Amino acid sequence: MTADASEAVEVRDALLRLRRGTGLPVAFGGLLEAGSRMRISELSGTATGALRSLVVTSGNGLGGKAVALSRPCVVTDYSVSRQISHEYDAPVAAEGLRSVLAVPVVVGHRVRGVLYGALRTALPLGGRMLDAAVEAAREVERALAVRDEARTVAAGAGTGAGWEQVREAHAALRALAPRIADARLRAELLRACTLLAADGGGPGPAARVRLAPREVDVLACVAAGATNAAAAQRLGVTPETVKGYLRSAMRKLRARTRGEAVVAARRAGWLP
Repeated sequence: MTADASEAVEVRDALLRLRRGTGLPVAFGGLLEAGSRMRISELSGTATGALRSLVVTSGNGLGGKAVALSRPCVVTDYSVSRQISHEYDAPVAAEGLRSVLAVPVVVGHRVRGVLYGALRTALPLGGRMLDAAVEAAREVERALAVRDEARTVAAGAGTGAGWEQVREAHAALRALAPRIADARLRAELLRACTLLAADGGGPGPAARVRLAPREVDVLACVAAGATNAAAAQRLGVTPETVKGYLRSAMRKLRARTRGEAVVAARRAGWLP
């Protein structure tokens, strides 16, 4: 899976979480392509394709306002709102949307995308809905931040594209291992994972940093850019279980953030 493709998956998963958390029937969004242009690439719950590939520029419409201000924006009735400009009224009307919220995805003080949630009736969108939408955006922010840090490390260690593939393969193999009933085959697969990690330039798992197998599994998913929800789905556990393993690994690695934990695990030879 390429970086762009995996980022699209993160947005798609976030839209599903946004719909579940807010109860809104429609969600859509995308990431900035260049400068201040954002293309709506992912749709969830829409009835038409009117919004697909719509290019939103900073300052224009609700999403453009969220990009320009770098904060969530809400309108109760999109087509008549005086709080926004109306360059995108036609596709919004074609989808039949009225109440809309837009939450920016912000990484390192820079807007990287926008998530939208919407109703087809003109009703106020309360604070609970906005909080849930913001949390969905935060998951994407965390995934993009980890991916950015991984790319920085890769740039210093070798060709980024090649190492992205190695890390995706490592995460996939780690996730597969617990499902193999044959203990000998499972052990061989985990040894292959160790070789992949050693090829990343680390010294091999350091004796002073002991991580449990599931902690390494979670870190491998995080290193590949997965959110807690995506890691849980891949590993067949709950998001809360993923959080628990991640907290434990961060404590052992003396890391304050997910990104620091991934970098520390690589330096210790646990990850490629």
